[in-house]
Amino acid sequence: MYITNIHEAKTHLSKLIEKVYNQEEEVVICKAGKPMVKITKYTTALKPRVPGLCKGEIKISKDFDDLPQSFMKNFR
Repeated sequence: MYITNIHEAKTHLSKLIEKVYNQEEEVVICKAGKPMVKITKYTTALKPRVPGLCKGEIKISKDFDDLPQSFMKNFR
């Protein structure tokens, strides 16, 4: 984490952005020695999965065997 003050951040904003983007290092900007903001690399959020999206597209064979209870207990 790189810590800087407002004056340096205004003077070297482009360099700080490159540092965050290329080195994936966070930058904290302080005012009078107190942290005010943190600059982090932007990442896109994963879209939440939608239940039932593939409904009717997946078929399970009628002769499909149930999984053993010893295996299924791991998913409760």
